[in-house]
Amino acid sequence: MSTSLTAPGSATSPAPVLSVSPVVLPAPGRAVDLEVRVSAPLAGGDLPVVLLSHGQGYSNHLSSLNGYAPLAHYWAAHGFVVIQPTHLSSRTLRLDPETPGAPLHWRSRAEDMTRVLDRLDALEAAVPQLRGRLDRGRVAVAGHSMGGHTASLLLGARLTDPDDGTEVGLREPRITAGVLLAAPGRGGDALSRSTAENFPFFLTTDFSHMTTPALVVAGDQDDSAHLTVRGPEWHCDPYLLSPGPKSLLTLFGAEHGLGGVSGYDVAETTDENPERVAAVQRLTWAYLRSTLHPGDAAWQEACDELTAGANPLGRIDSK
Repeated sequence: MSTSLTAPGSATSPAPVLSVSPVVLPAPGRAVDLEVRVSAPLAGGDLPVVLLSHGQGYSNHLSSLNGYAPLAHYWAAHGFVVIQPTHLSSRTLRLDPETPGAPLHWRSRAEDMTRVLDRLDALEAAVPQLRGRLDRGRVAVAGHSMGGHTASLLLGARLTDPDDGTEVGLREPRITAGVLLAAPGRGGDALSRSTAENFPFFLTTDFSHMTTPALVVAGDQDDSAHLTVRGPEWHCDPYLLSPGPKSLLTLFGAEHGLGGVSGYDVAETTDENPERVAAVQRLTWAYLRSTLHPGDAAWQEACDELTAGANPLGRIDSK
């Protein structure tokens, strides 16, 4: 199925948002305790949870709990509790480059999300305004760029640990939906030489076991030449190489920032486009809403609302 997209309409009316950070979760065995930001609507109950994994980038703070406000605020304003960890790969932590797992801490990133789910009681105690309001049976994960790689592991993707040759599966069964934004694709000969040499864990990425429902978002101008020799279509691999049910949102003219999802007016966004960000906000929210609440019409309504027009913003494919 393919659907063309035009400018997005408005979703449900946004609610006032409560945002608390840092919430510190003790993490024995981790280089530092785990700090998270929690964003939620001020009122309402039975709120699904979205774990949001930051990318890397070259800025000092977007790759931490302080980034991705355009997504975190929108999702929270429309009925989700959004939890954003600062992964060990964040520049804000200034860890010794010899810290085990450095520089990208691919395994620890996924383990951070499992740790959050294990500690929801502690999180509610630290943010009493949330007490009793979480729907723990409805949990999703989302991630941009390297955060998309983290999300893919939690959704069922696998790889071979280059340090010991073991196959690694980090699927988190409590997570039942995902959104991958500008996520890395397959390894092997798709990688640039520098990526294969410096980040060998990318070499064996395998999406064939990524069975959890997910929306993959990719820009058709996101060539990511420092990572891949395959051009923009590399970011479609999590959709193309995984089993359904999956959907793919291809954004026309979008580069790696997808219009600016990592923050408001940030220098590292090379394709700043508020209309494109609004489309990503609306579509990702609708996808998560309908996937976590089977039978909810938000996703279909969003697609119908965005269909037609002379200047489509992109295309949706589903399988």
